[in-house]
Amino acid sequence: MKLDDIRRILDLVREHDLAEFELEQDGLKVRVRKAGREVAFVPPALPLAAGPAPAPVAVAAAHVAATPAPLADVETAAVDLAVIKSPIVGTFYRAPEPGAANFVDIGQMVKKGQVLCIIEAMKLMNDIESEADGEITAIYVENGRPVQFGDRLFALKISGG
Repeated sequence: MKLDDIRRILDLVREHDLAEFELEQDGLKVRVRKAGREVAFVPPALPLAAGPAPAPVAVAAAHVAATPAPLADVETAAVDLAVIKSPIVGTFYRAPEPGAANFVDIGQMVKKGQVLCIIEAMKLMNDIESEADGEITAIYVENGRPVQFGDRLFALKISGG
């Protein structure tokens, strides 16, 4: 990843007023968070025989010159995205029971309070509801997989109405 790529990411975060942005590519992870506006670089995992991995390097966003350079595959209009995270530890289920239709799919419009998935915790089924009206743009967890508190479940493009 080049410095110009990092500048473009920071410009997009500022332009769209994102609270958090994360990109993982070829073993390199870049995370930008609004609180502190920091970029963390995490090196690819090394085998144990290779010795300890170097500490992540953090670069404050204020130290990077703002040079607007939009990415070709990103919409130029402002987009309000929400990331719906797991409120509990448990097992993620996309449907109410095996063989049933999924609660939601990518591209589907949802209403605030609509059930998006179930997380089973200690034999209890917990409905996870949408926090706003909008369109499901990403589903981060596979059906039947364990989730931790704070894990990303869905990305929601908030409706402007």
